[in-house]
Amino acid sequence: MEILYLTEADVQQLLTMETALAAVEDALRHCSEGKGVNQPRTRLHAPAGVVLHYMAAGDFAGGYFGMKLYTSTPTGTRFLVPLFRAHSGELVALLEADRLGCLRTGAATGIATKYMARPDATHVGIIGTGHQAPTQLEAVAAVRRLERVRAYSRHPERREAFAQAMRAQLGINVQAVETAEKAVRDADIVITVTNANQPVVEGAWLGPGTHLNAVGANSLQRRELDDATVRRAARIVADSKEQALREAGDLSGPFQTDPHYWESIHELHQVVSGAVPGRTHADEVTLFKSTGIALEDVAVAACVYEMAQEQNVGRWLPMWVT
Repeated sequence: MEILYLTEADVQQLLTMETALAAVEDALRHCSEGKGVNQPRTRLHAPAGVVLHYMAAGDFAGGYFGMKLYTSTPTGTRFLVPLFRAHSGELVALLEADRLGCLRTGAATGIATKYMARPDATHVGIIGTGHQAPTQLEAVAAVRRLERVRAYSRHPERREAFAQAMRAQLGINVQAVETAEKAVRDADIVITVTNANQPVVEGAWLGPGTHLNAVGANSLQRRELDDATVRRAARIVADSKEQALREAGDLSGPFQTDPHYWESIHELHQVVSGAVPGRTHADEVTLFKSTGIALEDVAVAACVYEMAQEQNVGRWLPMWVT
């Protein structure tokens, strides 16, 4: 048999934010219908600071299941998605998945913003201007008509470069600012996408009706939001509640003294399906805690695979030849 091998360049050629948004939203709806399943990330630590991360999911309505596998080392990270047909177990594709991961993570934020932010939200504050930040902003711009973005990172040259690049890409007013508070104050939508170990957002900075997308902290040792920020949220939604329990330092800190708070957290598929409202009135502060789930990877990888077949992109590799 042969499988289709797709490189980062192939994924870049095929995958758009529009496609990723549609794939993630469909997969979340399938999950809510009982036609999708997600298993949380597990990490295997080896000596010398090397970690193997693996997570699996099935979008059975879409017809696929698979995994995301990646290693993080002191010199970098490499991502792969093996994709299988759900009805036969046949391995059909192997995708390099760095770009895919950026777009699916952005798409999850976009879907959360679509359902949870105020319809009239136009001003964004983003903290963090690194590798994942462009697709975060791109996704939010796809679901809301943005007028202004304020961007902050600790490195002046990086935030200026980010602002310039995103102005050119999105055609909106993106300004670099000198503090996290300046980015957050008066923002309708806040995005945090950092590797911070200590909070970068304070609850006192948030105005009524703000929607937050907390993306960067995906271990219990990291935090982007202080306790006041989390406690101000009238609605807290995670992409996976089970994975958030394992990884969301933003939530485990405030909820440590009262674990019953976890019962009030909902999952994004419930919001997409309409089982749970994203917000109930304009003045609510809402929070989406993203940890990045395999269901999103599998759904987006399946779209890329199908487009690659239609457009004759990629390279066929023989497997299990006797």
